[in-house]
Amino acid sequence: MNSSTPPNSNPSRWSWTTASALAGWIAAAGLVTYSYAGAAPSTSTIPATPVAAAAVNQATQLSDAFASVAEHVSPSVVTIRVEAKQEMPQMFRNPFFGGRGNGQEGITKGSGSGVIFRSDGAILTNNHVVEHATRINVILKDGRNFKAKVVGTDPAVDLAVLKIDAKDLPAAVIADSGKARVGDWVLAIGAPFGLDYTLTAGVLSGKGRGGIGANEIEDYLQTDASINPGNSGGPLVDLQGQVVGINTMIIGGSGIGFAIPSNLARNVAEQLLSNGKVRRAWLGVSFQELTPELAKGLGKNDTHGALVADVMKDGPAAKGGVRSGDIIEKVDADPVSEGKDLLRAVLMRPVGSEVNLTIRRDGKLQNLKVKTSERPGDLRAGGHGSGEGGSESAPGELGLQLQALTPGIAQQLEYSGSGKVLIANIRPGSPADSAGLQRGDVIVEADKKPVTTANDVVAAASDGKVLLRVERGNNNFFTVVSKE
Repeated sequence: MNSSTPPNSNPSRWSWTTASALAGWIAAAGLVTYSYAGAAPSTSTIPATPVAAAAVNQATQLSDAFASVAEHVSPSVVTIRVEAKQEMPQMFRNPFFGGRGNGQEGITKGSGSGVIFRSDGAILTNNHVVEHATRINVILKDGRNFKAKVVGTDPAVDLAVLKIDAKDLPAAVIADSGKARVGDWVLAIGAPFGLDYTLTAGVLSGKGRGGIGANEIEDYLQTDASINPGNSGGPLVDLQGQVVGINTMIIGGSGIGFAIPSNLARNVAEQLLSNGKVRRAWLGVSFQELTPELAKGLGKNDTHGALVADVMKDGPAAKGGVRSGDIIEKVDADPVSEGKDLLRAVLMRPVGSEVNLTIRRDGKLQNLKVKTSERPGDLRAGGHGSGEGGSESAPGELGLQLQALTPGIAQQLEYSGSGKVLIANIRPGSPADSAGLQRGDVIVEADKKPVTTANDVVAAASDGKVLLRVERGNNNFFTVVSKE
């Protein structure tokens, strides 16, 4: 809302109605009382009540808690300054990253935030903060400045681990984000617009948010704590001063912010430090959410669970006996209320681990054992992954997110062709975007071979380049998608 005076208003011209209303408000507020019979105004005030004093005391306690958290956590928060060549400016197009030109031809500067999670100088931040950077500097709370190197990145979830040459640093405590509750107070700390160590407060507004289309794997915490450009990579902490998430992005100017859950961030960070890359477990299924109508038709009285829309040929789930139409209700002891629960449960398990799936088939519960394999596209260093969150993705460099084209989806799209693989999403600015591909296109061939599953496209694109034949409406066309 614009706080300036509207052009047509005249502050000096008040109607009697306005004046009376204001006088009544002032009287109700106890500032002064009036007698409309002409008596002189009384300047007596109404004393504060014990209820007001108690409220002030409670507010002061909360204020003290915020200040204590800021004092405790801020030494673990860092400001990150980067430089990148101007011909590779993709990260600076991210509206959540504080980037700008510096007047020097060919160089762009930007800033972000990060959090120290090990005392030996290991720092968590967002991949988009350091992607394409030619120089990275980390500034500590005490003013020390270090050159940083990238240990590894995971573009699929937008995380990166940096390392600086320092010891005995104040490391933040990483919380169990699974225990965080919607409604809990949370604080965001970072350097929005270059304003170092800015703290904002809000609540945890939601968990398991996805479908935004910003990254291949999306399982966000949602908060209304104010997050702005430059907050990228900074911590979202609880009132115990423990990190529950890594601030990642906002939706426009809506005041809705998203953070990567600390459990996922911890898993990624540990793998990047140990191996320099991320390997993810994979079941080889695509799924969709259960609607009441679907649940009823499948012999289920509620909508809890993930409906298997497609099973990848020769994938782990297929070998374990999972079928299209099964409803997955548990992964080991972890209940699956919706598709995101299945994604989260699988992501947290090691590659090659055996999981026990509780499924409902034809109205009856069954247990199936499935041995996970490595997710296609995660074989290269850097951790480019593909999502099991309702779709299978081609290698992250190409920016393609694919989905099995089931009969139900084909009917909704009024598609009557023979294609089996649908483009579910295109990452803006990616090679797939540059090649002219669009969401809703159907891929029928990859490198002149028929495509029946998303894995066929993944395999064809394993060298970073693929020739696709695509159906769009009544038209067919070829296009080459290349990461170079």
